[in-house]
Amino acid sequence: METPTPFDLKNFLACAGPGRTVIEARRNQTIYAQGDPADAVFYLQRGCVKLTVLSEHGKEAVVAIFGPGSFFGEGCLTGKPQRLSSTVALEHSLITSIPRDGVMSLLREQPAFTELFTSYLLSRNSRIEEDLVDQLFNSSEKRLARLLLLLAQREAPDQPKRVRPPLSQETLADMIGTTRSRVSYFMNKFRKLGLIAYNGRIEVNDERLTAFLRNRPLCETQDFRASPEQNSGTSPE
Repeated sequence: METPTPFDLKNFLACAGPGRTVIEARRNQTIYAQGDPADAVFYLQRGCVKLTVLSEHGKEAVVAIFGPGSFFGEGCLTGKPQRLSSTVALEHSLITSIPRDGVMSLLREQPAFTELFTSYLLSRNSRIEEDLVDQLFNSSEKRLARLLLLLAQREAPDQPKRVRPPLSQETLADMIGTTRSRVSYFMNKFRKLGLIAYNGRIEVNDERLTAFLRNRPLCETQDFRASPEQNSGTSPE
């Protein structure tokens, strides 16, 4: 009797095969739209995806930004027949699509997948609770500071933290519930305080920005050594 092949979770999520497909999404490509049939869960291998909701009056709100290692579209597991939101690739992305029934089978039969999926959902739920508290009690200035910290990615241990992908001030304003002009004002203020720098992409001084959020004196943190271009006064659009 042959020994069953061990379940390789990493390979399963990375490669197309029985029960899943791999999608290469170009920048600005819609993965699914609000109102589409809810029939699959997606795993983001590489790239960045935004989640948006359109109101009855046609106003669009950016609800979340997903990075590598994220699941999205899991609402189909609750029995909802249609998508309640839309997802769009913000840059070239590699995405694994798993049909709803396939995900249900994995949750019953593969502990490794169940652990990963459950851990992700718990982490995301905690983030949503933090977002709600942030929205209720913090000023728009502090909401922006927190958002920049959450969006910043360190590409290598010796590299600065950069907001990825590059986002417009309109998108940042949508995400924190304020206007583009207020975001522009705050970004210029953050740059002058040394909390961020800008040289084609937003770079974040996480120690100084964290101190700002906690109302600690900025002198307690490291200096932010920006290049001459970063100190030129140019603000991100």
